Amino acid sequence: MENNDLIKDIKININEYIAHIKEEIDEKNALVITHGCQMNEHDSEKISWLLEKMGYKIVEEIEDANFIIVNTCSVRHSAEDKVYGQLGNLKNLKNKRKNLKIAVCGCMMQRKESREYVIEKFPNVDIIFGTNNIWKLPELIYSSYNGKKLSIDIEDNPLDIDDNLGANRLYSFKSYVNIMYGCNNFCSYCIVPYTRGRETSRKPSDIIKEVKNLALNGTREVTLLGQNVNSYGKNFDNGYEFYNLLEEINEIDGIERIRFMTSHPKDISDELIYSFKNLDKLSNFLHLPVQAGSSRVLKLMNRKYTKEDYLRKIDKIKNINPGIALSTDLMVGFPGETEEDFKDTLDLVKKVEYDTSFTFIYSVRENTPAAKRTDQVPDKVKHDRFERLLDVLYPIQEKKNKAFVGKTVDVLVEDISKKNNGNVSGRTDEFKLVNFKGTSSDIGKIIKVKINSANSFSLAGEKIEAW
Repeated sequence: MENNDLIKDIKININEYIAHIKEEIDEKNALVITHGCQMNEHDSEKISWLLEKMGYKIVEEIEDANFIIVNTCSVRHSAEDKVYGQLGNLKNLKNKRKNLKIAVCGCMMQRKESREYVIEKFPNVDIIFGTNNIWKLPELIYSSYNGKKLSIDIEDNPLDIDDNLGANRLYSFKSYVNIMYGCNNFCSYCIVPYTRGRETSRKPSDIIKEVKNLALNGTREVTLLGQNVNSYGKNFDNGYEFYNLLEEINEIDGIERIRFMTSHPKDISDELIYSFKNLDKLSNFLHLPVQAGSSRVLKLMNRKYTKEDYLRKIDKIKNINPGIALSTDLMVGFPGETEEDFKDTLDLVKKVEYDTSFTFIYSVRENTPAAKRTDQVPDKVKHDRFERLLDVLYPIQEKKNKAFVGKTVDVLVEDISKKNNGNVSGRTDEFKLVNFKGTSSDIGKIIKVKINSANSFSLAGEKIEAW
């Protein structure tokens, strides 16, 4: 069966269950709790869209919900612990509210061990599904309300179906778009290939159609998502690559900014690097996770590049686009990491001078090669190195931000500032967070802002004009 026919059949099946749910279930208030990365956030947008199709009202408070979905992340052990704590609280809540339904989905549920633990420890959970079968949600809800004690469905391989259904976009002016699913890299510390499946790229025509529709509906900024967008197109036989996709999206009317997450350094091509010079809508920002600055540790991580390889690519990027803002992921305390290895990481950070970084301490993920190593770094050493790394990173980030003081920048306003002190907040082309005096009417607009001050984490300024 062709994929289009499969999608058609699935849509018919979904609509049948949606009709039953609308008719048979009276009170429908749903809360979606999201953990993890942008891909999880986009999955939750799809889930919310399906729920609204079923007649559910999306609410923000647990007290208002009679159906709660927890969309999980399993990248780090702390993320799983947070979910288990949340499910424990919901277990107590369900003992008081018998009509409450609870679903758990996402990366954790793709892992057999986590799934079995939830089934054993949290009998209050009614529905379980994974990352690859969000479209089964109406059927699972219907089964749960019709006497099935636990409705569960897990697909091992992703299908290009969810992105043909729809999504309840969190923002009207910026949108996530999946361009590929899964990962083939098998870094020795990571369980993503086991939770998201093997790497598969969506058809360019489907992606372009989706982005054009988003632009027609007011999207100004699009973020292309994949576990490794740099390897987009490897399952095609026509030579079409990621930079080709960027070129096509760059021509779409209405789209003003293009971002992407996330990139693997081993696969970043010269053509992609030159895209930052040649494509006017491609944001002046690149997230290029290095993980560690020691070539020895990078080999143990199975990252397939050396410190020297990475620095050469950074130099090429900076030569082509000197003003580009760079971001990275940094892991401290990988098994076997020595003090010399850690100093290599500090040295790399000083050489690259990242604008921002996502730093974290290595945590054991069961059934990964790194978890089986006997040379685990003591917690005290890991935490000490983590603090020393931040002591190097933060001054660099502050210096990079202060270079914007006095400049006028374009800010896509995203929300009211968290401090709610009359400020709104948004992002520059370089993904810098900017706070300035504004109102809710500024949200979704690109505002010219003169930067007056900066710290390690954000910029502050005053509005000049909107356009």
